[in-house]
Amino acid sequence: MSIDAEKHYVRYSEALAYGFAAGGKSFVTTPTQSGYLSLFFTKVFGLPAGAVSFMMLLSGLWDAVNDPLIGSVVDKTRTGYGKLRPWLIITPLPFAVLTVLLFGGPSFMGGVNSTGVKIAYMYVSYILWELCFTFADVPFNGMTTAVSPLPQDRTRVISFSTFISGIVAGASQTLLLSLMDMSEKGVWNVGLKTVFLLIGVIAALFGGGLFSLAGIFTKERVVQSARQPSIRESFSVLLHNKPLLLIVLSNMLMSAGGLYNVFTTYYFAEVVKLNSLKLLIDSPGGAVGIATYPFIPAIKRRFDNKQLMMIHFFSKAATGILCFFAGCRHYTNKVVAVPVLMLLNIVISIVNTVKNIITTEMIGDTIDYMELKTGERNEGVSFAVSSFFSKITGSVSTAIATAVLPVIGLTYKTVNGRQVAVKGEKTDFYIWMFYVLIPQLVNTLGAIPFFWYNLTGKRLADIRAQLAERREILVAEMNETEETT
Repeated sequence: MSIDAEKHYVRYSEALAYGFAAGGKSFVTTPTQSGYLSLFFTKVFGLPAGAVSFMMLLSGLWDAVNDPLIGSVVDKTRTGYGKLRPWLIITPLPFAVLTVLLFGGPSFMGGVNSTGVKIAYMYVSYILWELCFTFADVPFNGMTTAVSPLPQDRTRVISFSTFISGIVAGASQTLLLSLMDMSEKGVWNVGLKTVFLLIGVIAALFGGGLFSLAGIFTKERVVQSARQPSIRESFSVLLHNKPLLLIVLSNMLMSAGGLYNVFTTYYFAEVVKLNSLKLLIDSPGGAVGIATYPFIPAIKRRFDNKQLMMIHFFSKAATGILCFFAGCRHYTNKVVAVPVLMLLNIVISIVNTVKNIITTEMIGDTIDYMELKTGERNEGVSFAVSSFFSKITGSVSTAIATAVLPVIGLTYKTVNGRQVAVKGEKTDFYIWMFYVLIPQLVNTLGAIPFFWYNLTGKRLADIRAQLAERREILVAEMNETEETT
């Protein structure tokens, strides 16, 4: 196979399959996002906020151990299907089963009175789910760089992935919030325990089924070295990958997403007391985000990835400040809060749509950079370490947010078998502040490492050209070896 810069190696059908697989993954992970997970464990499972906070912190430390190791295991895999695809074939089934066990906890443990036993169930079910998710997520993300040596193919695959996953994640969120409101408003005579069990089953069947498409229909096309790198070698290479380390550091510094997700959930659940109102507020942003996709090629011709990341950081901060002060006296008034939050969501949706694509592209660029330097590709470790630092800092911020809840006056008590919120005088204001303002300000810290990021412009073009030439030689050598044998 020769490297032809004028052609596409990835057909639309394969890009679509990968996109729908990303959608399946998003359908499963949307209910496990930190905000919903915190609400699930405290309000539905009835566990103390301190216990949930500590578990989230420990899960972050657990990620510190297992994510890089899983990435190195993936990098060492050598099969006729490649090193990534085998994991995408075998992980969907256990991923689905563990999703049901996670969200079925309150139902399965309904007859258990011991809080300690319930906490133990939370630990085991979530940590096993997180472990399986990592074995699925690392090779899935790595496939964006292994599916083709061409940047235009990678951009197509990533664009399909982010576009479809955004739509399917929206469907998952719509289902979850609608069922929660139907339960709490008495429209549907079932408790939140049954709602989350049902969500777990649907996510397992529908989301898990879609995710399996990645293992069935995608292929690895970037030529890999036949030699298996040791775990030590993989980490040694990683430590010399300065551009990737800068991206990882940026992700750590902008880890306030945990705060944003948690307090978004509690704002709609306990301040305005209408979970599905979030769907109305998200709708304009979702539409604008979708409308952004056709303009991304033109945007990328005007700005490089580094410049786009800077725009992302400071646009969100400026909008967060504006929206916080616009609504700081009226955050319980839907007439004021809805348009203010719509504006915030529109800006976040636009810049995140672009950011989600270019971040994956940039990690792919750092893998190419190290391939040129060392001859080895480390998709597994690279994506694992990137996601690991994002997860550990996200877990820490989620743990902090959950621990802050009783400090700002939000606790729960059991009334007639249901968990009912108890709030202090200023609890609603603090939730508004931690939802709209604080995460957007903390997010700007992520801009600092990008002042030293230099995989752009001519340097990046030269790396791609040299790799294309090297791969031509490698393919020719492999073909010559096959002919002589």
